[in-house]
Amino acid sequence: MIVWQKIAAAIEQHGAAALITLARLEGSGPREAGARIVVQPGGGFYGTIGGGALEYQALHAAEKALASAMQKPGGMQMRQALGPDLGQCCGGQTLLTIETFNRADASWIRPLVLAEQRGPITTLGRADKRGRFIRRLGGLGEQPQQLDETLEFFGTQPTPLILFGAGHVGRALVLALGPLPLQIDWVDSRADQFPQAAPGNVRMRLMTEPAAALAPASPGTLVAVMTHSHPLDLALVALALNDARFPYVGLIGSATKRARFVSQLKKAGVEPDALRRLHCPI
Repeated sequence: MIVWQKIAAAIEQHGAAALITLARLEGSGPREAGARIVVQPGGGFYGTIGGGALEYQALHAAEKALASAMQKPGGMQMRQALGPDLGQCCGGQTLLTIETFNRADASWIRPLVLAEQRGPITTLGRADKRGRFIRRLGGLGEQPQQLDETLEFFGTQPTPLILFGAGHVGRALVLALGPLPLQIDWVDSRADQFPQAAPGNVRMRLMTEPAAALAPASPGTLVAVMTHSHPLDLALVALALNDARFPYVGLIGSATKRARFVSQLKKAGVEPDALRRLHCPI
């Protein structure tokens, strides 16, 4: 979610903006810590912290805070037990922060807006006397230097996916995944299978040895296998399952293909726990 551009636009148009942040989550909840909503005067908002009663109460509190934000912006915290306090089934404990900003904050918000246009950013912030965090851009790998500094991440960090196979199914899947927050390496050994263009989050990689695409992958990378060759499918799946970096290994095929592959993978020494990461049919 783009945060600071939305805040700057709300300040320019309405004179003020509020930021709701799910700062901490203990147990289960409708969204992860770091989820945010930008609220503008009049009730418009962008983003979600999971809907339901938690979001309703947070939006109501933000709208009340915005009533005085043009003259006196401030910050507050809300602690909620999702079960006892709100009747939500998640059962976790949440800490929300609600901050308001106005035109006087434009000087430090502007650099965040410009940086956010280039991609995800990290910030370091300190609370002011009104309970808001006044933030600055964090450098690459920079950590808080003072106990009262808070490190935050803004923007969508795309999930990496290696897609093996540029046949008709691979082409259709690439188009379907184009709008999603994924960074896709699309791998095939056949140059004539790739289209002339692909979505912006797709890198087409012509590789005579497709398995080499797995070596530099970061932990958490997803793998989907749909090549023109069953032996190649088997080799790629075996490599991915034997590597804990890949939490999801998808294989195109039927239940019969899965049974045959599982049998061969067991003979090749793939452990039962690793086989649980194999999703086939995909």
